[in-house]
Amino acid sequence: MGERKSISLPVLGQVSRRTAMKGVGATLGAGAFAAAISPLRRIDEKVTAEEFMQRHYKELSDSDKRDVFTRLEAQAQDEYGADVSISDPRPIPGTLFVYAINLSLCNGNGKCVEACHRENNHDRATNQSYIRVLEMPIGTMDMEQGNTTYDHPVPAEGKFYMPVQCQQCQEPPCVDVCPVEATWQEDDGIVVVDYNWCIGCRYCEAACPYHARRFNWKKPEIPADEVNPDQGFLSNRIRPEGVVEKCHFCLHRTRNGRLPACLEACPTGARVFGNILDPDSDVRWIMENKRVYVLKEELGTAPSFFYFFDS
Repeated sequence: MGERKSISLPVLGQVSRRTAMKGVGATLGAGAFAAAISPLRRIDEKVTAEEFMQRHYKELSDSDKRDVFTRLEAQAQDEYGADVSISDPRPIPGTLFVYAINLSLCNGNGKCVEACHRENNHDRATNQSYIRVLEMPIGTMDMEQGNTTYDHPVPAEGKFYMPVQCQQCQEPPCVDVCPVEATWQEDDGIVVVDYNWCIGCRYCEAACPYHARRFNWKKPEIPADEVNPDQGFLSNRIRPEGVVEKCHFCLHRTRNGRLPACLEACPTGARVFGNILDPDSDVRWIMENKRVYVLKEELGTAPSFFYFFDS
């Protein structure tokens, strides 16, 4: 992989989110920075001192993490009336996760979208999800020609269906542009976000050519009985207002030997997930025996998300 481009920061363990924001303001210029964080001016007032002074994820000790998780679990109980458990599963050595979609089998039913919505504690009012299923005209892989607002019975004649989510790029432009290093790629290929370090500037959202990142404009609304209590700190915990979020391959599940929620919900068997470094894995077989496609290959992002047809 190419060398990562990033803005140098002071030692993360010695800098608060407020200090980082000031430093970024100097780097970007007053006008650009003010425009980027304007939605956060009222949000900052709602952030507790503990949250605002929390160190970057990579600088947290195991004891620090436990304190943070305990605070977030108590916060979920206080704000949502839900008993949750937050964990921090780490990458499995010798693992590089890859996703593949059989476009001959996907029929646009949207069950993956619904499963993502429930699994990842998305805001119920906006019906948010990390997955969009594009209805595509046969003969092109240009996602800009896709339609996500279809409401007719599927599959429709002359169309095929292409789910799009974070591609977990090996050369992720979202990571390169983050001015505070709130997002990075881990050893198993998953690009993650430290939601307590994110300043909500949305540069990563603008840089993503797959439109795979979402900005939380408001505090998520989730009924207590619909909160998924099995949560990961870098994955599906309830994200605060004013941060950018994304798909994380359900790392709270997949790093514990389970499959992504979207795959389990797919009724057609179109989704295949696994460790590309395992010669006996299904995704390895697909890579070796199928003609696979990636979206916007010309950009050089090197996605870990592949598409193929049966024929």
